[in-house]
Amino acid sequence: RAADSFVAITPDIARYLAGQGVPENKIRQINNFAETESVTMALRRSDFNTPENAPLLLALGRLHKAKAFDTLIKALHGIPDVYLWIAGEGPERKNLEKLIEELDVKDRIKLLGWRNDRAALFQACDMCIFPSRYEPFGTVFVQAWAQSKPLIVSDAAGPRQYVRADEDGLVVSIDDVEAMKNAIGKLAHNKELQMKLAENGYCRYRQEFTKEKTIQSYLELYHSLL
Repeated sequence: RAADSFVAITPDIARYLAGQGVPENKIRQINNFAETESVTMALRRSDFNTPENAPLLLALGRLHKAKAFDTLIKALHGIPDVYLWIAGEGPERKNLEKLIEELDVKDRIKLLGWRNDRAALFQACDMCIFPSRYEPFGTVFVQAWAQSKPLIVSDAAGPRQYVRADEDGLVVSIDDVEAMKNAIGKLAHNKELQMKLAENGYCRYRQEFTKEKTIQSYLELYHSLL
């Protein structure tokens, strides 16, 4: 209550603050930025028993129920020619391994564990997917844009506020296995659509989510407060 100024990292948070009675002239919405690393060592698909010519989908995040990787695995079950890498670690590993075994998709779905080579993973894949059930922001979709990768997201709160459906990403309903399967199949075999989403997403990154843009916004805020 004693604060003079508030920074919200999403439009929803800014609206929430205003709804709680904070004057709008005290609220500034400033995006998080996404770092883009350089690739120090390229990954070979063969290291993870993935064919070079197969459509490869990448998902990154903690293995937690909020990330909805179980929904993603069920969707992949219905697309026999698409491969999936999931990079991350967490409490849902055993449940996800069990689901992969039950659906008999262990030849196409790889749990890579914790990784420190995010840029190399993006370079190796054809598409990125962000299927979260709950996500107030979520930097993965911005990282995909920064790496010029076509993107599929759920309509969780974070990506819903930024991703423009069919323009810079495909958007599906949370936990909708069929819709996710259709979106993956549509993107996997449409190079023109892949290129369109990747180019538009990279433009969004350059315009709104670079480190320089975020720093400039904070400097403008600090100078206005001073």
